[in-house]
Amino acid sequence: MAKSPVSRKRAWALLALLAGLLNMARAADDRIVVLISVDGFASYYLDDPKAQMPVIRRLAREGASAGRMVVPLPSVTWPCHTTLATGAYPAKHGVIGNSYWDRDAGKVVPLIPDPLFDKDEIVKIPTIYDVAHQAGMKTAAICWPASRNAKTLDWTVPDVFEDDLFQKYGTPSLLEEFRAAAIPFEMQMAWCKAPGGGVPRDWMYARMADLIIRKHRPNLMLLHLVEADHVQHAKGPKSPDAYWVCSHSDDRVRDVVEACEATFPGRATVIVVGDHGFIPYVRTIQPNVLLRQQGLMAVEKGQVTSRQATALGQGGASFLYVLDKAHRAEILEKLATQFRGLEGIDEVVTEGDFARRGLVSPSVDPRMADLVITAKEGYSFSDAATGDAVVSPPSDSVKGGHGHSPTQPMMGAAFVAWGWGIRPGVKVPEMRSVDVAPTIAALLGLSMEGVDGRAIDAILVRK
Repeated sequence: MAKSPVSRKRAWALLALLAGLLNMARAADDRIVVLISVDGFASYYLDDPKAQMPVIRRLAREGASAGRMVVPLPSVTWPCHTTLATGAYPAKHGVIGNSYWDRDAGKVVPLIPDPLFDKDEIVKIPTIYDVAHQAGMKTAAICWPASRNAKTLDWTVPDVFEDDLFQKYGTPSLLEEFRAAAIPFEMQMAWCKAPGGGVPRDWMYARMADLIIRKHRPNLMLLHLVEADHVQHAKGPKSPDAYWVCSHSDDRVRDVVEACEATFPGRATVIVVGDHGFIPYVRTIQPNVLLRQQGLMAVEKGQVTSRQATALGQGGASFLYVLDKAHRAEILEKLATQFRGLEGIDEVVTEGDFARRGLVSPSVDPRMADLVITAKEGYSFSDAATGDAVVSPPSDSVKGGHGHSPTQPMMGAAFVAWGWGIRPGVKVPEMRSVDVAPTIAALLGLSMEGVDGRAIDAILVRK
């Protein structure tokens, strides 16, 4: 019996729907966005002729870049990377610093490098890899901060030091593939703790990313390279060592770009960013010494025995916690005045300004400090509580730091985007790190709801 015209129309409609879904699946399978974070890759290196970065400069020339990418406060690794991954500031995503003071336990709790908590315990909103995974896309991350045991990463090794954690939370099948490919993941802890361990680590992480891209063809890959941060901390930004590490990082970007071009010809997007910039310093500010001198902290035989207030350094920023609840307002007012007049202080951020600066109130999240102070260029913070000097004498050697206010010009991070969906030859004067995840979402045909950033349409070719 012949089908009626209505039945035939329904059959054709169903076939068309199935074909459309199949084409969508094929399109997703045949596209990749790779986000490479070069830790400490400051925006000023992009235009510095002393920094030899032929691959990254080619990507910028053929694609798009930003004159400066504004980062969150404090500009340290864990909150900065979580901002890149979520499109939100710390007040919203929950990773408030590299560490925090536990008011009840009376101790420092580290978030870096994921020694205690899984991703779902500290990241309060969806990441770009959560959104991509929920949409049915394949996701991967190598050494990405605040991603330990992330359930929406199909292939991953976390950013941890200890071998037992690295292997416990690494994707088991992936570790076997690394072993077969002679990628020495068993060296993770030894290299993490070696003075020059970032060089082989970055080589290893790039090889891991190469294997995943070529073999598993993920739609989204996040990769964190570490050595640029190590070198600049030790030797300072714009030092000969810093220029060497620019070249080393460029080589690792080359490795990933070659894997993308071979596996996804014409269908790959590579985004290279810094998580923060770098500032040189020769002096340290020691807020706990001032607190001790004001009678807010007691020290005996070099050990703190009591605290009405305490300071916890975040590099070029310091979190000040007032623990005396009965006198909180009085202590805060006094400390804000004293730190505003202290040598080397750039900003004193009070709770009234927290929301505007992307910070959460301690009344909402008790992990958060009551006051945030930031350092000027040339200064960083120390948690030392002994001695008489609140500000140290100048050091003979220059070191590098971050954590400082995003308003500091040298704290701007680099941004370069290249490949599929990127408008060539575009340079935007300024963008924000909260804009990275929404821009990646737009490239993948997705959207991120309720975030602080937006897709940078000026660099996108809408397909």
